[in-house]
Amino acid sequence: MSFQRPIKNLDGLHDPSFLLPTMASPPAKRPRTENVLITCSDIWYRDGSVVLQAGDTQFRVHWTVLEQNSPFFRAMQGLPQPPDQPTVEGCPVVELPDDAEDVRYLLKALYSPTFLMQKTLPFPAVAALIRLGRKYDFREILDATVERVTFENPTTLEEFPSGKYNPTRIDYHPGLVFDMITLIRENNILSALPCAYYRAILFHSVNIIDGIPREDGTLAALASIDQRRCGLAREKLIKTQLKTGYTIGWLRDQGRADCTNTSSCDAKRTEILYHYLDILNLWALGRIAQATMGKSLCEACRKHAIESNESGRKKLWEELPSFFELPPWNELKNDL
Repeated sequence: MSFQRPIKNLDGLHDPSFLLPTMASPPAKRPRTENVLITCSDIWYRDGSVVLQAGDTQFRVHWTVLEQNSPFFRAMQGLPQPPDQPTVEGCPVVELPDDAEDVRYLLKALYSPTFLMQKTLPFPAVAALIRLGRKYDFREILDATVERVTFENPTTLEEFPSGKYNPTRIDYHPGLVFDMITLIRENNILSALPCAYYRAILFHSVNIIDGIPREDGTLAALASIDQRRCGLAREKLIKTQLKTGYTIGWLRDQGRADCTNTSSCDAKRTEILYHYLDILNLWALGRIAQATMGKSLCEACRKHAIESNESGRKKLWEELPSFFELPPWNELKNDL
């Protein structure tokens, strides 16, 4: 069974009739040469009832397994089949316009219950399960995989680690943050976007523009829309974090009434303020380190700094989506 209708966008498509050949014209033949080899994958069940083919790789599986997990394939199985449909060992061949490795990850999740139970999954597996889970309506697989992405990119400050980002549900690779943004945006996992964008702007501006090399020599690069959002947000956040009421706005609070050592505390705040102005680093959601304040701040000013820093972090988190031209947190709904 081959695809003969041009498919512009399969995202969210739940009508399996596009798998049928166009009957008004002779069935188109898939171009082949004698040098093209069809490879049987490691997913090949001798009692399988259907062969899925992605590229030049075939997978022999069971209609019942596909039907039980996907309304898309359930509806497709009941459609009339053309008389000249190709078969392998008596099984109909269904050609999928997807990457063979993506299909392999999908079938592995279907047939190996422990696969989705692993603490971490490689990013290519996560991306494949989300893309094909949406496309072919494998809802349980999709929900379980999206949960990994939203866990890594939370919607509350309490769940957001203020230190260095170390993924716990997805295997790390250089460029993971950028790759995650592309996956999130393209699949409408909107609730995860603000956190993912914030992690991206912690990189240098040159990385936002030029990308980050992966270990295999390819480049993890942001699309132009993501570059624009990140570039503008980084500039706005650096300015905002120093405003009164925000993360390090307490540095402007000179001459506090409850201060017990005005000259020393004012001098220390000025010193730290100039340090931030000189380096222009992003510290919008960072917690102030005790070492940063040193011993020059009196107890009252030290307490004020810690409390102001924490309230400023909360204020910035609440406003975080707006810096990336996104709706408020309560309006960022995942459209899966």
